[in-house]
Amino acid sequence: MRLFLNPNQHAYLREMAGEFNLSPSQVREELQHLNSAGLLECEKSGRQINYRANQNHPLFPELHSMVQKALGMDRILDSIIERLGDLELALITGDYAEGKDTGIIDLVLVGNPDAGNLLDLTHKTERYIGRKIRVLVLSIKDYSKMADTDALQPGLLLWQRKGGTCGEAS
Repeated sequence: MRLFLNPNQHAYLREMAGEFNLSPSQVREELQHLNSAGLLECEKSGRQINYRANQNHPLFPELHSMVQKALGMDRILDSIIERLGDLELALITGDYAEGKDTGIIDLVLVGNPDAGNLLDLTHKTERYIGRKIRVLVLSIKDYSKMADTDALQPGLLLWQRKGGTCGEAS
């Protein structure tokens, strides 16, 4: 799930083994299966091999969508973002942007959403998906400053107003 949620992220064997409390041999076997099927790409960097999702695989879009749904991101979009009013951009940062399901979702909203509605929708969505949502609301100006410093990395774009004024999301 980690590799298919944010395909721009990569991970290496021991890193994933440590995250999942599994032996490197168990993780290696699964990574090799996924690589053999063409779902992952690997690149050797010194003594370690970095893995990432193969975005050119025909099944990638569906796998990416399935992972987002499994983590409840589709519900976040439906229940929070579209009902908040003046919103330019929404992204997930932190562990979830790296594909790690820690139970806490860091959501960055850029614009001027309705605070009361945001609080209500956040609490309802937390109960629905069984995860805590931490929300950071930024003005377009503050977002631009933070984006320039990579303070929001890694970032996974959830939604952006068409023709929005925020520029590219990281």
